[in-house]
Amino acid sequence: MKTLHLETGRHLYGGPRQVLLLFDGLRKRGIDATLACPTESAIAEAAQAAGHPVITHPIGGDLDISAVSFLTRTVQELKPDLLHAHSRRGADYFGGLAAALARIPAILTRRVDSPDTPVVGTLKYRAYDRVVAISAAVRGQLEREGLPPAKLRTIRSAIDADACQPTWTRERFLEEFGFEDTDRVVAVVAQLIPRKGHALLLEAWPMVRHRCPDARLLVLGAGPLQAELEGRLEAAAGADAEGLAATVTFAGFRPDLREFLGRVDLVVHPAAREGLGVGLLEAQAAGVPVVACAAGGVPEAVADGDTGLLVAPGDPVALAEGVILLLDDPGWRRQLGAAAAARIRAEFSPDRMVESYIELYREVLA
Repeated sequence: MKTLHLETGRHLYGGPRQVLLLFDGLRKRGIDATLACPTESAIAEAAQAAGHPVITHPIGGDLDISAVSFLTRTVQELKPDLLHAHSRRGADYFGGLAAALARIPAILTRRVDSPDTPVVGTLKYRAYDRVVAISAAVRGQLEREGLPPAKLRTIRSAIDADACQPTWTRERFLEEFGFEDTDRVVAVVAQLIPRKGHALLLEAWPMVRHRCPDARLLVLGAGPLQAELEGRLEAAAGADAEGLAATVTFAGFRPDLREFLGRVDLVVHPAAREGLGVGLLEAQAAGVPVVACAAGGVPEAVADGDTGLLVAPGDPVALAEGVILLLDDPGWRRQLGAAAAARIRAEFSPDRMVESYIELYREVLA
């Protein structure tokens, strides 16, 4: 079986990392997989370093029509049995179109639970033989947009739990980010974009700090909202004689995240929309409990009361209370963290994801 995969994400966020995990699994099973992705992108570099075949093109996004001709040429040269598109940024549009022109089956993986543009946005699905949702929440959104159930499949994202075990000591972690040994560190791992809910967390943070003065917030991720969030924090700290801003560290995107994530005390995820949340899976695989808003596919990633706590989306008071509850109970945190690590290994294994995709490929080719 020969497959061609299209991923237009330039950075190694959750979606592109899932593609690399799938490639590793396909190679182990003897399935030929080639990646088409943007030139000079992080995923191109990572895939090449792992020894996977990569073809690049300066893909510019949704309106880059040149990507269609690039993919059409690539299909003609490689002669794959099917095309698998993994992202948006145009991949969902011109991936299906290129496959239709080449008359080969096509599959699209949908990772977000946000609605498409009415009419125009849903036309793209006609070019695909199957559309994969990474959670029941994403599948539900697609069904509400009119996709027939027979065309949909649900295949959850996966995590290599072994790769999530921290290699740093707690001491090295504290030194790297300037924390004290007595500090209790809460981390948020997400792009700095509106739907990830950082503004809600900053609204809740003064309440957390009032009850837990030794709490520190580590913001891991980059994005267009950073300046706005930092400004909001400075404004809130203006009336705080003890310095609220001094308790929050913006650390940016960290490619070495897995080396130290298991050393934080708690991960909080205030997103208003979320397909599933790879960062949540990684944190739990490392044995870290989670406090998250029950939005989108998050209730599938976090078992409320068993591996973490879920609170109402958009409620800063509830978010703060959840964080305070777990910070004040280290025994409960350890219990939740251990259960989280066990659940991730059992229910979100790479083998399960890879086998599900192979079964789908065979179904489509048949």
